[in-house]
Amino acid sequence: MNGNDRSIVGFVMAGHGMVHIYELSIPILMTIWLLEFSTTAALLGTVVAVGYGLFGVGALPGGLLVDRYGSRTLVVGCLAGMGLSFLVLSVAPSIPGIAVALALWGISASVYHPAGLTLISNGVVDRGRGFAFHGMAGNAGIAGGPLVTALLLLAFDWQTVAMLLAAPALVAAAVGLRIEFDPTAAIDERDAETLDKSTGPESLSAFLDQSRTLFTAGFALVFVVVALNGLYYRGALTFLPDLLGDFLTAAVGDVRLGLFDPDSTVAEEFDLSSYLYAGLLTVGIGGQYLGGRLTERIEPDRGLIVMLSSLCVIALAFVPAARAGLGGLVVASVALGFTLFAMQPLTQATITKYSVPESRGLSFGYTYLAIFGIGALGAAITGTVLTYASVSVMFVVLAGIAATAGAIAVVLVTRP
Repeated sequence: MNGNDRSIVGFVMAGHGMVHIYELSIPILMTIWLLEFSTTAALLGTVVAVGYGLFGVGALPGGLLVDRYGSRTLVVGCLAGMGLSFLVLSVAPSIPGIAVALALWGISASVYHPAGLTLISNGVVDRGRGFAFHGMAGNAGIAGGPLVTALLLLAFDWQTVAMLLAAPALVAAAVGLRIEFDPTAAIDERDAETLDKSTGPESLSAFLDQSRTLFTAGFALVFVVVALNGLYYRGALTFLPDLLGDFLTAAVGDVRLGLFDPDSTVAEEFDLSSYLYAGLLTVGIGGQYLGGRLTERIEPDRGLIVMLSSLCVIALAFVPAARAGLGGLVVASVALGFTLFAMQPLTQATITKYSVPESRGLSFGYTYLAIFGIGALGAAITGTVLTYASVSVMFVVLAGIAATAGAIAVVLVTRP
């Protein structure tokens, strides 16, 4: 990587890590809010869902803003907005105040993925490594967010924790205003000139025209593939902590009985499945790196076929492996976490391949709307299957989703 690449990648790694630290800190804080405000899980869940919903829905308008105002402006705005939202959260006196703070967080965070990924696509020459390190920072945030928040709560009240969490994003936003880099270094001079002159669509009709231009046959197929991948991702991870707990109990019994005094507070709070789940997310850091490096060696759309085929096999093998004992469960979990996140750099590179620089923000806006928006239905699908069928059927459904996405990826690669 050259100096410009390193500046951009460092900037977006900070942004990506912070987005997911905040995203995963919220469930930890919810456990405190339920007690402090004497509210119901239904009401608090609805409040949090608004913030998460805006995080997904805002990706499309976020992409439009990227094409109009540039990636740096949007990433800095995202960081500043997230930091301010947690400052607002730190002084929230009630559930409505928390709702306002989380809505502000969702709006701010929603612009990150279109902005950060556009910046890598257009500005980083060593693009594969850029996607790899960017993804690794995101996974570090996913795994570290709950841990950091939980550790801070041991020493401070939740309002102070929210204030402390706000500081890194505000510092990163200030640094982002001063850091120097060329955001168009990875595209040729003609495309860079076109990008400089582009202001994005100025009306609804212009937006529809640009969308029609973007949705070539190739990009439309990419859109369907990433939407299906979003269904698999959300469907697999949403209920996995509970499922891991069931598999662990079947494999080794209640390990707390052998480690702690059954009547101790530690025994009540210790949950081995949570550590296995955190390990699965941490292993994804290595998957992100492998996926990014693969984009330098093979065409990314071909890489999608390999990863989607692997996810299909892993889903079919997960339950038999988990029921074979602790070793099988650990191996299956590691394979799932590694492969699931290795998909992401390949997906991002494929989106780049099937879009043009001046519409790249819009392209990532659409695709991340598919991943976070349509993908959110994955939780409903797997929840319904678990309610009316079984764990085995759930993983077969996930395998079917991966197989369908893989078949579409084959069509994408082999079409004339």
